[in-house]
Amino acid sequence: MTDLYFAYGSNLASARLRERVPSAVVRGVARAPGFALRIDKLGADGSAKANLHPAPDPALVVWGAVYAIDLAHWSDLDACEGGYARIEIDVWLGHAQTRVQTYQSDRLTSEHVPFDWYKRLMVEGAREHGLPDAWCARLAALSSRSAER
Repeated sequence: MTDLYFAYGSNLASARLRERVPSAVVRGVARAPGFALRIDKLGADGSAKANLHPAPDPALVVWGAVYAIDLAHWSDLDACEGGYARIEIDVWLGHAQTRVQTYQSDRLTSEHVPFDWYKRLMVEGAREHGLPDAWCARLAALSSRSAER
């Protein structure tokens, strides 16, 4: 089992991920070809979270960051990622195709609007890692709502 993790949602923000898994070390920016990002995973709090879907167009990509995580800490991350299944996918980390683990869910919601705090973590994380400007703008343009609603 690989020790590399592809973050594409709120765990893009390294401070958030390190709160969950202190051993997380950034390895670099990566892209997952053949996947689309949707905000359609039903969170325990009733809001929508980021989710990976196989893309109908293989040219589509999801941008994120790869972290190395100690094997002993995967169970901690799994516990934080309720409603997701851990899967292995291939991403491009720099110029090398790399096998990583990430999370995907089939527990979906029809309301594709995350809470403000969740969107903020995604946008801050994308900017922190220097993801492409167009990707950062796409995340920043997502609709969001207050958690008090």
